[in-house]
Amino acid sequence: MLRPDVSSTTPSAPAASSSSSGGAPLQGLRPFLGPQEIPASRRSAQASISSQPGSSGGAGDRSSSSSTGCPGFPESCPAPGSYFGNKRSYAANVVTSNFTFGTSSSSARETNCPQVLKTPLSAGNPQRSGYKSWTPQMGHSATSSSSVSAHSPSVIVAVVEGRGLARGEIGMASIDLKCPQIILSQFADNTTYAKVITKLKILSPLEIIMSNTACVVGNSTKLFTLITENFKNVNFTTIQRKYFNETKGLEYIEQLCIAEFSTVLLEVQSKYYCLAALAALLKYVEFIQNSVYAPKSLKICFQGSEQTAMIDSASAQNLELLINNQDSRNNHTLFGVLNYTKTPGGSRRLRSNILEPLVDTETINMRLDCVQELLQDEGLFFGLKSVISKFLDTEQLLSVLVQIPKQDTVNAAESKITNLIYLKHTLELVAPLKTSLKNCNTPLLKAYYGSLEDTRFEIILEKIKTVINDDVRYMKGYLNMRTQKCYAVRSNINEFLDIARRTYTEIVDDIAGMISQLADKYNLPLRTSFSSARGFFIQMTTDSAVLPSDQLPSEFIKISKVKNSYSFTSTDLIKMNERCQESLREIYHMTYMVVCKLLSEIYEHIHCLYKLSDTVSMLDMLLSFAHACTLSDYVRPEFTDTLAIKQGWHPILEKISVEKPVANNTYITEGSNFLIITGPNMSGKSTYLKQIALCQIMAQIGSYVPAEYSSFRIAEQIFTRISTDDDIETNSSTFMKEMKEIAYILHNANHKSLILIDELGRGTNTEEGIGICYAVCEYLLSLKVFLGEINI
Repeated sequence: MLRPDVSSTTPSAPAASSSSSGGAPLQGLRPFLGPQEIPASRRSAQASISSQPGSSGGAGDRSSSSSTGCPGFPESCPAPGSYFGNKRSYAANVVTSNFTFGTSSSSARETNCPQVLKTPLSAGNPQRSGYKSWTPQMGHSATSSSSVSAHSPSVIVAVVEGRGLARGEIGMASIDLKCPQIILSQFADNTTYAKVITKLKILSPLEIIMSNTACVVGNSTKLFTLITENFKNVNFTTIQRKYFNETKGLEYIEQLCIAEFSTVLLEVQSKYYCLAALAALLKYVEFIQNSVYAPKSLKICFQGSEQTAMIDSASAQNLELLINNQDSRNNHTLFGVLNYTKTPGGSRRLRSNILEPLVDTETINMRLDCVQELLQDEGLFFGLKSVISKFLDTEQLLSVLVQIPKQDTVNAAESKITNLIYLKHTLELVAPLKTSLKNCNTPLLKAYYGSLEDTRFEIILEKIKTVINDDVRYMKGYLNMRTQKCYAVRSNINEFLDIARRTYTEIVDDIAGMISQLADKYNLPLRTSFSSARGFFIQMTTDSAVLPSDQLPSEFIKISKVKNSYSFTSTDLIKMNERCQESLREIYHMTYMVVCKLLSEIYEHIHCLYKLSDTVSMLDMLLSFAHACTLSDYVRPEFTDTLAIKQGWHPILEKISVEKPVANNTYITEGSNFLIITGPNMSGKSTYLKQIALCQIMAQIGSYVPAEYSSFRIAEQIFTRISTDDDIETNSSTFMKEMKEIAYILHNANHKSLILIDELGRGTNTEEGIGICYAVCEYLLSLKVFLGEINI
């Protein structure tokens, strides 16, 4: 299954594929890919497949496979259970059929989508996608609309995005068909997906592969939409989600990566999304090429996103950026130190920035200017904080709003109504947010103020108010929100809706009246209560004096007692609850029709909410930085060619300690850029090393740092090797693990790297340890890394 990165603090995303989907199907597909199964003449023909007129049915047309049950395949295709059947007969069929799965031009126009390829790898659920089907053209000379290459594009890229709470985590894998090199990337991106677009523009791909779940008709993801808009001349291929399997991706690296680059395994073994993209990419390339790569023949590299520093997963874990190594449930992490965000979007942005700090000094200083103004202007700080705390998850709201349910169920109707109320609530916060930013001085805050002047916010809100009552708002509590949803639409818009609401009101009043009569009848302190599971029920708090025998009247059923509180119902109340639910279903159905009509009118303006989402999440993160500064004596960092920290301390240790940690100085210049730290056990050497890295990260994300004075040089890579409890026992396996980690650092380090190595050579004897330390130090000095610190 696809999972968030190991350093994520959020729960795992919903499973993208079952545990069985990554093994057997992939192995079952492999046999027909071998070049030995196809005559040479046919293999040469395979290299230049061209599209031919196909069947008149769409991508989901089953007419050609009704006899075999294999949708989208020619009649000779075997049953699905055989995974394409005999490898020799299928390989021959591949050449003769030329993958002719066409659709009518009208369906292609309706989807307004560029060339989207459908392959047998994506034929498992044809009704999920109605996009235009084309044949892979190996000789195609189309270029990216954004980058015209001097040569014909030959790069194929697979892109996958996390789902649920891991949304925005992007995995990419690309391969040049003319060069045996694979480049892997995984990074966090926001709703504009600027990093994804930038990377794809640099790659200038011939073809882009995505999961079929990303481009379902009427429910395409934002990522898919943006990519297709920016790369209109690039072919798109959709394949089943199950082929995006990180386990298989890791196996591919172990099998195919040449020895000189095998340390990439250390970097990507927890990068689940780029591994999943790699699995899908290689499976597809093997399919279209009708051949497999020889073992240990590919150069596989991992590249971080542009304009951000690279922190590998092991370093993130060593530094406890997101997860505490002792107890994953507590917040004694850098994220916990800085996280005072009020919205889910702000929390996600903070998380992504900690994992990928900026390397652009100008952008960092713009953020620092904002934090400084927030600290100096108390009115701005508290005004913004008050407004930001009222925002809901704007990104999640957008995701739900643009989805079109396959079936008009009661739950779908209720969800749409709820989210329209959330949308109204969100848009009504734009004006007070603008007011809070009106008198700001820093360029970044002014830019956010300017983004809020988008007239589309007012257009959408005015359209909503023509249909939705002014006093309808988001409220906490299931019953409160149910009432808001019932009376959301204005009166006199739908006569039948008005009648249904009057009926609902009468039923609710009858329930309250009936319970009041029962209270008088039995002389008991009964009151009306409500829960989402039980509906309306009766509750009573009493003592033994009122119920001497501890017995309720026989009319009451389903009795539960907690201390002196009773909860129960009656047969008549159950019937009235059923009538209430039936009335609610009618109300939701008619309200849903009104809401759908309204949404169809505002969809063209709704993209301004992406801009709002980015603004809110960034402001939330900057407020969080300012809040953290008010709780400790942090200072604004400067950026020079020198790393100088005067009386700095460990930010996480400060949070968990009763007393303030002992402060330390750090001074590194170009002529003295390498330090060897020695000292007795438990003297704080490891803590000191971590402190430097954490301060560096805090500075590069735009936060103040724990020190009396601080100056930093931008680090483009941060590598750490910190000893853990697992390393206490000296044995051969611990020595090999340490050497692999050191090899990875040395292979990827450059003059802009921050390298912190703790207890180098611990897994071997003294003489060998000294030799290894000497060799590593000598090599790092030759690289002229901007800072190398080794604890021996």
